[in-house]
This record gives sequence, structure tokens and C-alpha cells, in this order.
Amino acid sequence: MRGIAKWAIIAAVMLLAVIAGNFVYGWTAPGPLTREVTIVIKPGSSITLAAEQLEKGGVIKSADAFVNRAKIFGATSTIKAGEFVIPPEASNSDVLSILTSGKTVQRMVTIPEGWPSIMVQERLMANDRLTGSIPVPAEGSVLPDSYAFDKNESRAALLLRMQNAMTKTINELWPKRSKATVAKTPQEAVTLASIVEKETALKSELGKVAGVYSNRIRQGMMLQADPTIIYPITKGKPLGRRIRQSEIADVNDYNTYAMVGLPKGPIANPSRAAIEAVLNPLETKALFFVADGKGGHVFADTLQEHNANVEKWYAIRRERGEM
Repeated sequence: MRGIAKWAIIAAVMLLAVIAGNFVYGWTAPGPLTREVTIVIKPGSSITLAAEQLEKGGVIKSADAFVNRAKIFGATSTIKAGEFVIPPEASNSDVLSILTSGKTVQRMVTIPEGWPSIMVQERLMANDRLTGSIPVPAEGSVLPDSYAFDKNESRAALLLRMQNAMTKTINELWPKRSKATVAKTPQEAVTLASIVEKETALKSELGKVAGVYSNRIRQGMMLQADPTIIYPITKGKPLGRRIRQSEIADVNDYNTYAMVGLPKGPIANPSRAAIEAVLNPLETKALFFVADGKGGHVFADTLQEHNANVEKWYAIRRERGEM
């Protein structure tokens, strides 16, 4: 009898070892997925609800087995909400690590510097991974940058983050403004920055262009910025042709060829760098600038110098067949 009892104990131990081995193996063994999939875990989901979703998606074989093993092998882990990429043959252990890592799929939308709000609205509305509708936001209210968003996030929520980023930037930069700035209010700073942004694509020129326009405002000169002529016509979109003389002479709230001082509001969404340039303009005597044919501008202190620079620019354009 003792021999039988001994073998019974050995058999029981062996059986438990097999069960334990299968339990561990089931946690680390390759999973059933044959291709990469994405899984969206909703906010507030428990590990049980997530496991049921994983089973339906073919990521794991058994929700109950996953939960039981997770309670032992991942006892301190908490799953996160979001969209996750699950690779082929991911084990139960791999899946839990992915869901607790917080490394969700990063979807990005980029708003280029100097884009008008109508193009911001069009870009967000064209993105089929966002939901809901938005109106054209207030001009100058969006900070150009790249923004991450979740699948099926509302366009309104994403736009609000973009606008909050601009508000935060203004609140940070305005108290640091120099005495040289001509902006009397944060709104004036954004308005002038939007003009500076549209006038040059070179970061290295922002400070000097801001300095030129600051000089003109101090001296009561017209800003005469071409982008302010275009804005009432296209709401900031590219004009696609040369500006007409009638448009230069048109009197409206934006055309700085027909008014002294700033237009009624921004003509685009300026970058942080452009706002900084306006609040801390480069000290210069220059009052004029014109394209140099190489992507930048040549600056002049006097009208005589400027006219000579303009003639050089016209010569370059004639050589290119643009005139």
C-alpha cells in the first residue's frame, strides 16, 4: 500500500508539473495571429472586457485563460486605453506588455507655419480618421505644429488642442517682449507675426523682416505687404496669379497698400518663431526689402537703394521668363 501511495504522490506531482508547465507555456507560446492587427481599447475597459475583445479579434485563443494568467504573471500591470498594434504570433505575455506600455498608435496631423485657417479646417475635415465637423477657426488662433490624435477623435477636440497651444504660447511670450516691439496687445503681435510669416520662408530673416515692419509702423509708413492684398480675395490661399493694380488700390480692412498701420486681424496662423520675432524685432535701419532670387531677400535703408534692388529682381524674373 505504501508503494502505491508513493507512486500516487509522484503521479500527482508529475500531473501538477504538466499543468503548471502548460499554464506557463500558454502565457509565452506564440499566439494565433497570422498578420499584424490594430486593437482599440476604450477608456475605462477592464482587463476582462479587453480580453473578450482580444478573443473576438483573434489575438488570443481564450479570454478566460488570458485573464487567469494575467492575474498571476502581470498582477501589477494596468491596461491603457488607446489604439495598439499587435504583431503576428504575439503571445499572451506580449499582448499584455503592449496594452500596459501605453505605446499607442501615433496618428499625426501637421499644420504648416503660415497656413490660413480655411486650410486648417480643410485639412482636418479631409482626415477620415477624425469625426464630427468644425467651422473655420478664427484666423491666427491655431499654433502651427504636428499634433497626435487618436482614431475617431473628434475634430473639435483636436482643434481645441491646437488653439490652446497658441494661447499658451502667447501667454508665455507676451510678458517677455522687448521695448522695441510695436505690438500694443497680444492680438496685434499675432497680426503682425502673420504678415512677417507670409513674407519670408527663412527663419533667419524673421527678425529682420519684423524689424523693417516695426520701423515702418513707428514712422507712420504703410506696411505695403503683398499677402494683405491677397487675404480678402482668397482667405489666405495662394492667389495663383499676379496681383492686379485694381487689387492693390482696393480699400478694405486688410490691404496695407491702402492704409497705415496693421490690418484688422491676422492673415494666417503664425509660428512661435514669427511671434517671437515681432515681440523682439531685430534692430535695423532698413525700411524696404525685395526678393533676391535665391529664396531670401535683400534689404535697403533708403528708397533709392530699394529701387535699385527691385530692378535687379525684375531682371532676374525677366531672365526666368516670368515677366
